[in-house]
Amino acid sequence: MTRITEQPSRYDHLESRSVDELIGWINDEDATVAAAIKKALPQVSSLIKEIVKKLKTGGRLFYLGAGSGGRLSVLDAIELPTTYGIDEGVVNVILAGGMKDLVLALEEKEDDIEDAVRQIEEYNIGPNDFVIGIAASGSTPFVLHGLKECNRRGAATGCMVNNPDSSIAAEAQWPVEVVMGPEFITGSTRMKCGTAQKMLLDMISTTVMIQMGRVEGNQMVNVKLINDKIVDRAVKMLMGSSGITDYDKARSMLLEYGSVKKALNHIK
Repeated sequence: MTRITEQPSRYDHLESRSVDELIGWINDEDATVAAAIKKALPQVSSLIKEIVKKLKTGGRLFYLGAGSGGRLSVLDAIELPTTYGIDEGVVNVILAGGMKDLVLALEEKEDDIEDAVRQIEEYNIGPNDFVIGIAASGSTPFVLHGLKECNRRGAATGCMVNNPDSSIAAEAQWPVEVVMGPEFITGSTRMKCGTAQKMLLDMISTTVMIQMGRVEGNQMVNVKLINDKIVDRAVKMLMGSSGITDYDKARSMLLEYGSVKKALNHIK
């Protein structure tokens, strides 16, 4: 396997460069991420279609990760129940070191194979579930052996990696490989690789939620009414979709039924 993510940066003597030079170069590197993802869209499409199949039959989605990629997957997973009104437990994260220590950079846990197996056992992952391993290197032991255990249990598996021909991609049934070249700071995969991981997570979860019927038109009709800003947005959404012109009437109906979707169903 070629570890492109560990190859020397194209830039050097960074400590002697101006702020304008540094941010210009970082921006240039960031601009390559979307193009790299575009090359992998066929892989992303196959992955998403399999996830949707599992969720539509009552299965669950798991992100399995360590380091920056694992923490980014937590951010994605925790926002989905509110944004799309899905039940807790539909989308989950198996994180090296555990969720309780999320704010700690426990990078040594990337090598903890037993922890991966233990967490997978706790969730009782099986044939109804889909697990995505996330590792820029494509070789992180926690992720690699976690995927092996998931495959042994009959789960469907995918991955997001940033090196070609990796052991994790070989283990995954639906791999996504986004190769972007060396990082701006040599080996600092929180940069371009992290940006790619965030973009892929957004792409995957958003498309899955749309395919699951959690969006209508272009709107979050199942959003949970957790604060005043969201309630106001949902009232205006309901007014625009129903023809109701009285704000207070729309707000009252929204709060009565609990979501834009349910209120619209009542009107229909």
